Amino acid sequence: MSEMVLITGISGFIGLYCAKELLERGFKVRGTIRSPQKEKDVRDALELSHIASENLHFAILDLNSDNGWDDATQNCDYVLHVASPFRIANPKNENDMIGPAVEGTKRVLRSAHKNNVKRVVLTSSIVSMMSSLRKGRFGPDDWTDVNYPNLNTYIKSKTLAEKAAWDFVNSQQKPNNLELSVIAPGGVFGPPLGTDISGESHSVLTQMLDGKIPMVPETAFPMVDVRDVAKLHVEAMLHLDAAGERFIAAGTEPISFADVAEILLKAGYKGPSTRKAPGWLLKFMSFFDREADGMLGLLGMHLSSNNSKTRDTFNWAPLPFEQAVLETASSIKNIQAKN
Repeated sequence: MSEMVLITGISGFIGLYCAKELLERGFKVRGTIRSPQKEKDVRDALELSHIASENLHFAILDLNSDNGWDDATQNCDYVLHVASPFRIANPKNENDMIGPAVEGTKRVLRSAHKNNVKRVVLTSSIVSMMSSLRKGRFGPDDWTDVNYPNLNTYIKSKTLAEKAAWDFVNSQQKPNNLELSVIAPGGVFGPPLGTDISGESHSVLTQMLDGKIPMVPETAFPMVDVRDVAKLHVEAMLHLDAAGERFIAAGTEPISFADVAEILLKAGYKGPSTRKAPGWLLKFMSFFDREADGMLGLLGMHLSSNNSKTRDTFNWAPLPFEQAVLETASSIKNIQAKN
């Protein structure tokens, strides 16, 4: 009998790829969505990739509400908690982003624990490890200081949500302990499943291709292909030694937006710019542009990662980043041509 996995945020970029990976491996999947329309979107996206979805089911749920989570985790062997608000722009009220991230994570863990789920894999981010640094190398033992100056709300939300998850798991009473494993992706690139390129992960590259980003911020950190991220979620779900561990899902070397533009320019795309935006300009723009305000905490960053634990535990080697960028660009152009 196939094991059942709950994926929260299945309609998102990473969630869709996790569903694809699990269905291809023969698991049953239950995905959480916020509206009935999302079911069709998910099924259509998987169909375009020739993924059969008869083992795929859905639950309409909200991270801000307790309703339905106990039913959703019932009879599930594992949970991939991927859902979390993702916007570079700072909201007017930071609790609009932090609340769903932290409280939603607690809701998922409480229900998983109640229904004797074996393990939860939480999608965190390298921003929860690296964002108090500007130079050097970070690893799975590092934590971002949420009081660091100019830290954007998304970074705070990911850091606080992950800390809440570890606090929950570490405070459990034996027996029936719920296991937790964390996957922390870098900047995620990769071709979309389906035709939706409106999310944050694709909008930056789309704007670069369309020549709408005349200058790029001076920041560099490790990146990753979404297909690697999905595979690592499933490996962390199944591998005995992954319980109680944080894993970096990203390459080792820092990659800047100028590097991304250079890859695209060499491939013949005309829109991208490698011109770097002066820090003072972004600081000025931050007074009236919430996206610029959200970028301030990343300025001047040039960081590499120690991903040796991920490589050693899962015998993992990341896909080439240039491949991720070029396949993403090709997919975006194909989707634009059809619209």
